[in-house]
Amino acid sequence: MAKAKAGTKPAKEPGAPKPTKAAAPRKRKLKAEAGSVGLTSAEVASGSKSSEMMKLEAQIEAAGGQVLAAYREPLGGHWVALAALPIDKVKPTPYQRELSKAHAEKLAAVIPKVGRFLDPVIAVADGDGDGFISPNGMHRLAAMTALGAKTIVALVMPEPEIAFRILALNTEKAHNLKDKALEVIRMARAMAEDGKRSETDVAFELETPSLVTIGICYEKNPRFSGGAYNSVVSKCESFATEPLSKSLTLREAHADKLLELDEAVTVAVGKLKKAGFTSGYLKPIVVARVNPLRFVKAGTDEKSDFDKTIDKMIEGAKKFDPSKIRAQDVAIAAAVSGEAE
Repeated sequence: MAKAKAGTKPAKEPGAPKPTKAAAPRKRKLKAEAGSVGLTSAEVASGSKSSEMMKLEAQIEAAGGQVLAAYREPLGGHWVALAALPIDKVKPTPYQRELSKAHAEKLAAVIPKVGRFLDPVIAVADGDGDGFISPNGMHRLAAMTALGAKTIVALVMPEPEIAFRILALNTEKAHNLKDKALEVIRMARAMAEDGKRSETDVAFELETPSLVTIGICYEKNPRFSGGAYNSVVSKCESFATEPLSKSLTLREAHADKLLELDEAVTVAVGKLKKAGFTSGYLKPIVVARVNPLRFVKAGTDEKSDFDKTIDKMIEGAKKFDPSKIRAQDVAIAAAVSGEAE
């Protein structure tokens, strides 16, 4: 048989099977077997109460409430009290979003039509007094108060720190970016008081580091357009490992720089308006044009330097030329924009 020339592929033997690529290993879905996790119904209703639970029951009674039942929740086996509490002893957590008056009024109109209050709020003991705070139930509390109710039924837990986790999962009313960012910065300030925890320690509760910075911006300027900058900030900010009391100082500085950028962008928007553009999407257009990270794919692990990025954007906004914007650019921005404010 003749040898193949150097640099050429050897001829394939007649009838030889085609080479096949090795199949990529399938990722196994982690799914628990039905009925294999948690407690049985008998176990939920049994067991010796923890010392924390007995202390909580005493707090409920001291506040003028009544423990209706005590049980272990079925997934993790943690103790919970179903209690009737004087409604004036239950307040929303001080760090969650603002009350939506329209939503509370809607609930107040619906509850009497049902004629029953069937959805208990969640509560933990307030460490500062004999009352309770609710991380999930602010609008139900407001509605029942408006209806003149004396009592609210609550699921009360002995672990006060669970309030922060429940806030992160709160789905009572959909958050917009402003609501969520303000809630996150309020939680961060409350958790910073112990001087121990870092952003990394409470990453679940804070969700994303960008929300901390943007939350500070909303504190300083309630009309701040967070949605226009969220994607940029998300590509620059990472959770800090130092104590929250220290990292919040950095977040404050970042927020100040972001507000400076917003002022420069607002001036550029004014130029567009003078040029005859009237769309409500002018700010996102300016931000997109001056954003040096616009071609960086979302989900990239490596973070960009915050100060360098925002400095470039400030410089770009100050040099913004409205003559380079076309009517179709505005139409496209309006079509693709969907970020909630």
